Amino acid sequence: MKSNYIKAFALLALLVSPFFGSHALAAGKSFTDAKIVLQISDPNPFKQTLVLNVASNIIKHYGQDSVELEIVAFGPGLRLLFAENANNDRISALAGAGVKFSACENTTRNMAKQLGHPPALNPKAVTVSAGVVRIIDLVKQGYILVKP
Repeated sequence: MKSNYIKAFALLALLVSPFFGSHALAAGKSFTDAKIVLQISDPNPFKQTLVLNVASNIIKHYGQDSVELEIVAFGPGLRLLFAENANNDRISALAGAGVKFSACENTTRNMAKQLGHPPALNPKAVTVSAGVVRIIDLVKQGYILVKP
């Protein structure tokens, strides 16, 4: 008789575990529908505008509360995040919508040697040790890399 109860309990546990398991997964799931990192490594103003347009389109499509979006600038693309860049108003607006901006410290240091002084960066930009490493780390965290 006791073994029948054990069997019945085991069967019941097997039947209900998928429901509780999926609930537990849902509870730990991020609320975002998409995690995207945009790479800008080109000094071309057209490419800079393009990466900002792509970011705007992603925000419009998913909604700012349903997407995690980061733009990583390195190499010649760091110019997008210079304080005097013509796109500063757009960068501020996108930052207000939750877009993060990362500036490569390696590139900043190398540009300082060329310029004779460190470049002034947009206040919305956060410095990361290496832009490529930042992208790799984000991809490991489930971000999709897009290079417009």
